[in-house]
Amino acid sequence: MSMYVMLVATSSQPSRELVAAQDRIVVSAPLQVVLAFGDRYLAANFEVIRLAATGMEVNPLTDTIDGKYLLRAHQAATRLNPCHEDNYYLANAILAWAGADQEANDILWSAAQCRHWDFLPAFLYGFNQYFFNRNVVEAQRGLDLAAERYEENAQAIRRFSIMIAAEELDDEAMALAYLKDQQKQASDPALAESLQDRVVRLEGLIRLRDAQKRYEVELEESLNSPQALIDKGYLETFPNDPLGIGYEFIDGQFKLRRLRIQGVERPQ
Repeated sequence: MSMYVMLVATSSQPSRELVAAQDRIVVSAPLQVVLAFGDRYLAANFEVIRLAATGMEVNPLTDTIDGKYLLRAHQAATRLNPCHEDNYYLANAILAWAGADQEANDILWSAAQCRHWDFLPAFLYGFNQYFFNRNVVEAQRGLDLAAERYEENAQAIRRFSIMIAAEELDDEAMALAYLKDQQKQASDPALAESLQDRVVRLEGLIRLRDAQKRYEVELEESLNSPQALIDKGYLETFPNDPLGIGYEFIDGQFKLRRLRIQGVERPQ
């Protein structure tokens, strides 16, 4: 059973969604190298600076952000310089939490292979593989690499890896703490605001799952329709997703609905 929990109507504020806009140009990596006088590292800097300055611009007519542009621009920056720190960090913070986690992971893994001194891209890769895909093997590959590079915290990272395999994690609480920590560390106000939207989105998922748990324990029956949570008084309204993407109720479980970006659609 699959059912979308639509949230836009629960808020008087317009939703902000990552969508595919038309004709926003991303200059190809080879041409950017030419424009940067043959210096691909300089070209990568130019592209990431442009992304940081204009990538999160909102279309005033539709109140949307061009997700396809963001994805293609981050991929171009990765081809120019996979080591670029701001590129992998922004790609993870923005794309991974809007449904393009697989593409963000490709950027993270490229950075992990290039930045042999840096534990963070490998850690983020491992975290994403577990939280979004439940791919324990790939998650542990990323976390083990992160532990090798971060001796001071290697024990904690390896313990995290073991807990993943043992399925002993409170996934939503862990993810929420992680997002809030990222938000505190963000120096760019636009990035901090974007991360706040993702915090609220995840808090909405936690509300839905908590309500479902109380429903099933108290009524001793499985939840078959999200509407029953409102009908029985376990929720007053469905939580609002500030990204405008929403949640799904699939096979009896609430999940974050994945963003559909033109060019990266996946089979249902």
